[in-house]
Amino acid sequence: MVEQKQPKSEMTAHGVIKMHLSDEGLSLIKKFEGCPTKGGLAVPYKCQAGVLTIGYGHTRTVQPHDKWTMEHASYILKEEIEEEYEPYINDLVTVPLHQNQFDALVAWVFNLGPTNFKNSTMIQVLNQADYEGVPYQMKRWNKVNGQVSDGLIRRREAEALLFEGKSWEHV
Repeated sequence: MVEQKQPKSEMTAHGVIKMHLSDEGLSLIKKFEGCPTKGGLAVPYKCQAGVLTIGYGHTRTVQPHDKWTMEHASYILKEEIEEEYEPYINDLVTVPLHQNQFDALVAWVFNLGPTNFKNSTMIQVLNQADYEGVPYQMKRWNKVNGQVSDGLIRRREAEALLFEGKSWEHV
């Protein structure tokens, strides 16, 4: 079993701890999002769901002829995670989390969206402190447009392993 990592957090004005994605969580997201390039620059592509995307999963304001440096792709990913995805975990999870658990949840929400997270059985299971039930709930979300996706099976397995504090890099 991988050693549990210490939370990377800060106190808000209200005394609530806000956690932030670690480098390990960022690595998982980058591995599974991918970032197609041409000539060393990130270029637009259509994801499995058919959405025009650039960088590491960025879908807003993408134009077919856009080109980004890899540094810009990483910057946009980190900015989106911090501003849009971390807050959902910090706001909706009512039980304590280890850093690896937070990272796995952020990766899951980044891929599936906050509405799916908010309405999922997974958040209910987690908020009942059923930590052992969360990996199973994560793995249920393995379809694109109603079809089981081998890529999502692998991604959900990696997220579940990370949540459990185990090595996921081999997935």
